[in-house]
Amino acid sequence: MVEVLQIETPSLGDRSYLVHDGAVALVIDPQRDIDRVTALAAEHGVRITHVAETHIHNDYLTGGLALARATGAAYLVNEGDPVQFTRTPLRDGDSVAVGAMRVRALATPGHTFTHLSYVLQAPGGVAGVFTGGSLLYGATGRPDLLGPANTRALAEAQYASAQRLAQELPDATEVFPTHGFGSFCSAGQSQGAHSSTIGHEKLVNPALTLGQAAYLEMLLAGLDIWPAYYAHMGPANLAGPSGPDLSSPRPADAREIRRRIEAGEWVIDLRDRMAFAAGFLPGSVCFTLGNSFATYVGWTVPWGAPVSLLGETPDQVADAQRELARIGFGRPAAAATGKLLDWAGDQPLASIRLAKFGDLAGRLTTRPDPVVVDVRRNLEWADGHVAGAVHIPFSDLADRMAEVPPGEVWVHCQSGYRAMVAASLLAARGRHVVSINDHFSNAAAAGLTLAHG
Repeated sequence: MVEVLQIETPSLGDRSYLVHDGAVALVIDPQRDIDRVTALAAEHGVRITHVAETHIHNDYLTGGLALARATGAAYLVNEGDPVQFTRTPLRDGDSVAVGAMRVRALATPGHTFTHLSYVLQAPGGVAGVFTGGSLLYGATGRPDLLGPANTRALAEAQYASAQRLAQELPDATEVFPTHGFGSFCSAGQSQGAHSSTIGHEKLVNPALTLGQAAYLEMLLAGLDIWPAYYAHMGPANLAGPSGPDLSSPRPADAREIRRRIEAGEWVIDLRDRMAFAAGFLPGSVCFTLGNSFATYVGWTVPWGAPVSLLGETPDQVADAQRELARIGFGRPAAAATGKLLDWAGDQPLASIRLAKFGDLAGRLTTRPDPVVVDVRRNLEWADGHVAGAVHIPFSDLADRMAEVPPGEVWVHCQSGYRAMVAASLLAARGRHVVSINDHFSNAAAAGLTLAHG
């Protein structure tokens, strides 16, 4: 019996897979923290003999090379990828035996030029297809990560690849994508989808329900910016990343944390944003640990900058360290755990007022206009924004502080996470800031005038 086990990384919107026949296993698109994979293999009593990449990833550092070296497995990578390490090269149509299973490589360019999907063949027929960043649940992978000069060609290739999968595979074939669960590698996605088949995708996926022209128009119109750290992932994955250093960071006392903040280093407070707003160490930045953590840290913190972590427990710091290691961050420079006063020592604390959109509406009617800063992405802004607001995507804010007009600043995003990141950055520059902890869908009902475009 063939079994497909999912290894989810919800903070990056990705899934890896361990596929086994009861004795040996194949791993598809492993994340960098390979201990999760080896533990799962041990739990099921199987030996990893093959590791495969669907493509050179843009949203995380792969654990493929490290896993292959640790287990002695063959490392399956497209022969067209100019990697700097030894691999088992594959091309379209190649087939590899893995115990009682067999995997067949299908060229499915679109997310990248060298993207492969893997058809899983088991006794009895096709057991599934691992589609990486090609055919997703109700969507496809984005085609613009290799730059604007390649976007149109990759979009056309993505459409053709989806059509190929639909034509060559039985309708009952289960689809196992790597991206599409919140990843910015996805160009749209169906909400709430946990599984799918080729037959179902034929009914719901725009790449299979629309003609090419309509699909391309929809796909290209929906593209927006992607996390800044993506620029570093491809080169690092081509070079062959090592496993992460997950050893505990060096503990720091209040004096060292203060010194790092004064030196302009990034000191990240992992607590809930409500707790942060009530009291925080001036100069620290609020990145609440959760499913958005790694993406937004990687989007904001300059590549290679030293990072220190402030957490309530050692486990909280360890979880944050693991999340950051997945996107190529090194071991944190330092960490402090415990209560806020443990980090602060005798330093004075700061706080940030939290508000709702109704509070902003009331403020606009009773006193001179405050500065309203919208830190959402471009497409979110174009879909509707508070009239008169200043638009600076949160990922740009650290470099565009001079564009924030003087005065009291009310900052908002779509639901509150990015607003608090932005508010903490503004507060670190001495600005009087109010963070709107509310969903933007409540803005119009609160009496605020919205503009579009």
